[in-house]
Amino acid sequence: MKKLTSVLCALALVLALCAAGAPTAFAADTYEVGVCQLVQHPALDLATEGFQQALKDKLGDQVKINVQNASGDSATCSTICSQFVSDGVDLIMANATPAVLAASSSTGTTPILGTSVTDYASALEIEDWSGATGLNISGTSDLAPLDGQAAIVAELFPDAKTVGILYCSAEPNSKFQAETITPFLEKSGFKVSVFTFADSNEVASVTQNAVSECDVLYIPTDNTAASCAEAINNVALPAGVPIVTGEESLCKGCGVATLSISYYDLGYATGEMAVEILVNGADVSTMPIQYAPKFTKEFNAEICEKLGITPGEDYVAIAVEEDAA
Repeated sequence: MKKLTSVLCALALVLALCAAGAPTAFAADTYEVGVCQLVQHPALDLATEGFQQALKDKLGDQVKINVQNASGDSATCSTICSQFVSDGVDLIMANATPAVLAASSSTGTTPILGTSVTDYASALEIEDWSGATGLNISGTSDLAPLDGQAAIVAELFPDAKTVGILYCSAEPNSKFQAETITPFLEKSGFKVSVFTFADSNEVASVTQNAVSECDVLYIPTDNTAASCAEAINNVALPAGVPIVTGEESLCKGCGVATLSISYYDLGYATGEMAVEILVNGADVSTMPIQYAPKFTKEFNAEICEKLGITPGEDYVAIAVEEDAA
């Protein structure tokens, strides 16, 4: 009886403290999350937005999110991630491959979730890939099926002879995509030529070489190419050479068609993974990399019209943002 009385008294005390607003052992934890985004770019912006929304939906005021943009500089990514580690954040979200590599170099213990990363195995130089990194890193991949991308090229341009693959040599994920899609294109009867640029300064000249030799270009998911889409379009469109791209935002700038994913949904899925780590104690090293659940065949109506291309009814026109009044 005395034991029951003691338990009841303790419970009454806890309830009284809660009513008075005093902190208790039952108070919710507060989590600090650092986001390092490589560059301001529509696809990456959407991934960050989706990530933040997932955390807000699941954790509300329990989470504090510090978003930092590296303005396209890998060295700045390293500075940002090192500061996150110094600040003792509970988790780092790294948006794009260079951000993941910078976060990985900054800490071997703080959980890291990547997004907008095409292939974690090649980016992290993991040979025996099992679906999880075995490191303090997991996340989501923006890889759309490359056989599907090749099928779009064959479907829209059956009479083309040569396909040029254009990408930045400094991005390992782009090299992976180029090497993976090549046999699919060759199986469809295309001759494949590869054109690489080291940085944005070489984009125009390398694109000029590509359009002079090829009937169609393919550009994989590539951050440097995406940031230079206008420069690429300024060369390819006057030359009358169509471009199939690896993702929607790049297609908006210079492409005719793509097999697209939702970067917002990808970021949201990354946020859900973060909740599993922060709240439920999931082991990031054993969490399998997740992929986009669905893909959409899309086309750039403006560029298609200028080049006289009419995609099939199963293609969806990419939404065009209206200019502000």
